Amino acid sequence: MARVVKVFRTLRNHWKKSTFAVCVLSYGGHWLYGKHCDNVLRREACQEAREYGRQLIGPQEHLKKATVILNPAACRGKANNLFEKNAAPILHLAGVEVKIVKTDYEGQAKKLMELMEHTDMLIVAGGDGTLQEVITGLLRRPDEGAFSRTPIGFIPLGSQNSLSYSLYPATDNKVKCITSAALSILKGETVPLDVMQIQGETEQPVFALLSLRWGAFRDVAAKISKYWYLGPLKTKAAHWFSTLKEWPQVREASLSLLPAVPRPPDEPPHKPPRPNLLYRIIRRLKNYWNPPVEEPPKEPEPERWEEKKISTAELIITTQNKNPVQWRADDALLVCLEPDTLTVGEFITTGTVKAEDPSLCMASAVKLEASACRLSPKQEGAGFFNIDNEEYEAMPVEVRLLPRKLRFFCSGERREQLLAETA
Repeated sequence: MARVVKVFRTLRNHWKKSTFAVCVLSYGGHWLYGKHCDNVLRREACQEAREYGRQLIGPQEHLKKATVILNPAACRGKANNLFEKNAAPILHLAGVEVKIVKTDYEGQAKKLMELMEHTDMLIVAGGDGTLQEVITGLLRRPDEGAFSRTPIGFIPLGSQNSLSYSLYPATDNKVKCITSAALSILKGETVPLDVMQIQGETEQPVFALLSLRWGAFRDVAAKISKYWYLGPLKTKAAHWFSTLKEWPQVREASLSLLPAVPRPPDEPPHKPPRPNLLYRIIRRLKNYWNPPVEEPPKEPEPERWEEKKISTAELIITTQNKNPVQWRADDALLVCLEPDTLTVGEFITTGTVKAEDPSLCMASAVKLEASACRLSPKQEGAGFFNIDNEEYEAMPVEVRLLPRKLRFFCSGERREQLLAETA
């Protein structure tokens, strides 16, 4: 008992050192426990991947080939280490032949896609910017019709990974997110995603999977990081300071829309069995003696654009990839026009919410659907667009929907979650 009293007396007399030691030990213990949990996740994922690698393949089959476009600069330069430590072992244990192509500078992924040879699957390891470059380079190819059938896997390694919330369960654990993405690629379950084609007046088209954003909230969001010294108040402060420089913050433009088109029925997942020989012989004889009458080609109907003048705090054009498994009657882009009559308080409150979810549309906003739209800002130097979180100079553009253009690997768990949300 005397020894215990002596220990407590020592801790009381040296309380500063004791407090510092407790903090260091607590932080160290938490860090070691986190490392242990990450190792457990890796081990479980590798054990699951090993079962795929043990499966026998036929004599006429070949190992699956995967081309990985890796951006080493993603995640503050840690992307290469994250991929090699968490995703690469899973793919190798599953028997996938992996070819890793690293990008050295911005825009290189587009050029690499022009030279890419046939592969069984394409894997993008990076963030929103890397993903947009890859799909833009892919869909600019002359033979994009064939290459767009290649299933695409997305391993979220960037600072912004917006598409991952549509494909994998949400988690703050980076290791769990990467291993879940790698296992989803092995399982082979895919979902079709819409693509936006954004065409300027002179440049080649840019392709996006999520949204085009233009307006005051976008401009402020790009400056929030400058007020880091204000801590949790930086978002509200950035919106308030912007109102002191310019008010009201309104964007005026001409907007033309094409109506949404009915969605065709989904293709069957499996091809129907081939008819028997007798049925095929009878059908050929019938077509020979009574050939079908060919209908004259129909002239395409002229496009009926609906033009309107708009004045808005922010315009957002989005695909419906936020929930790719939701049933839809029409293939359409979603157009959101935020009201231009906001007060300063409403602007700050709404901007704070939009900083967390940029695709959010206010209840008082005008919501439209269109298969294509043309946007022409009223004045030159009208700021910048955010296209899938990448900045482009604002200019007149035409945005068209390419419905279900690409197929992405998706987690079965996330698919069930999205289906439950729409039920």
